[in-house]
Amino acid sequence: MDRFVYTIEGLNVWVGRAFGWCILILTLSVSYEVFVRYVLNAPTVWSMDMMIQMYGALFLMAGPYALAQDAHVRGDFLYRLLPARTQGKIDLVLYILFFFPGMLALFWYGAEIAADSWRYKEVSWNSPARIQIYFFKTLIPIAGVLLMLQGAAEICRCIRAIQEDKWMERLSDVKETEQLLMEEAEQQEKQA
Repeated sequence: MDRFVYTIEGLNVWVGRAFGWCILILTLSVSYEVFVRYVLNAPTVWSMDMMIQMYGALFLMAGPYALAQDAHVRGDFLYRLLPARTQGKIDLVLYILFFFPGMLALFWYGAEIAADSWRYKEVSWNSPARIQIYFFKTLIPIAGVLLMLQGAAEICRCIRAIQEDKWMERLSDVKETEQLLMEEAEQQEKQA
């Protein structure tokens, strides 16, 4: 079970890192557009489309990454006080009742949308640039598949938590500054 969980988690971390480069492209395109629009007084028609598509790609592909890193926001002020076994039971029920039906719908309808878009070779109607968007619509069902795979890995984590009353370690990628500061403070307390 560990191998399955870490393989899926590794895939989603890799995809998240790869699509993280969309932030750089997005930043450069926004900076370029601001420069040419306000300094040169020569706005472009294609940059807004590119910004929307980069943001959309980043948003879709960051979901599986965030789930793999347990980085989604949750109101867990009571949940975190519960034992891991109880947390696992709650998460298992919620994944089965809500997560998988939602992700199946994302995949199913996303695949229909992407197929129609490819069939018509859809272009953006929001700008005169008429940029092709069927490539980007393909990311909708791909994100659904990656989320369902990560959901299966999370179900395995829940089962392990129910059995052992502790959560499996996650693949480490990046840490929030707050978490780093808390770990540093804990180390300093242990040394004192």
